[in-house]
Amino acid sequence: SFYTFQTLSYAIDIYRGKIKPTKNIVNFFTYVSFFPQLVAGPIERASNLLPQIESSRNLSTKYFKEGIFQIFIGLFRKIVIADNLAIYVDSIYSNVEFYNSSSLLLATIFYAFQIYFDFAGYSDIAIGSAKLLGFKFEKNFDTPYFSKSLTEFWRKWHISFSSWLRDYLYISLG
Repeated sequence: SFYTFQTLSYAIDIYRGKIKPTKNIVNFFTYVSFFPQLVAGPIERASNLLPQIESSRNLSTKYFKEGIFQIFIGLFRKIVIADNLAIYVDSIYSNVEFYNSSSLLLATIFYAFQIYFDFAGYSDIAIGSAKLLGFKFEKNFDTPYFSKSLTEFWRKWHISFSSWLRDYLYISLG
């Protein structure tokens, strides 16, 4: 779960001297259990989210409207696009013996878009929900299917997760 990533990055950043531990236990538990990011991300670093938790936030009409709009975009991506693609994909994949190669290829392409719109939709809902509460989360998807290479695709797909793996796993092992 994302709770694990939050807790690990907090502890590692303290160990590396990138942040100082929070002295307020409520702020710490707010950080690791902040509901908009728990289900599907984005994974917010302590260096970004803790200062926002510890300071007062100015709730503005503009920020509220942006949050509502982003939630609607996320719901559209998830409910209208991803869930409708899932109907087709599930029907094909559950009975592959009845379909020709063109149908299987189309189902595979639809599945790629289904998982993108599912993940991106959840992220948009989380980012929009955080905005309603006066928090700013980082962008989590950046049109990965328009990438020119696999490396670029990975950088644009679930940005917070891939950067977390890079910063806390790959670099640590290197």
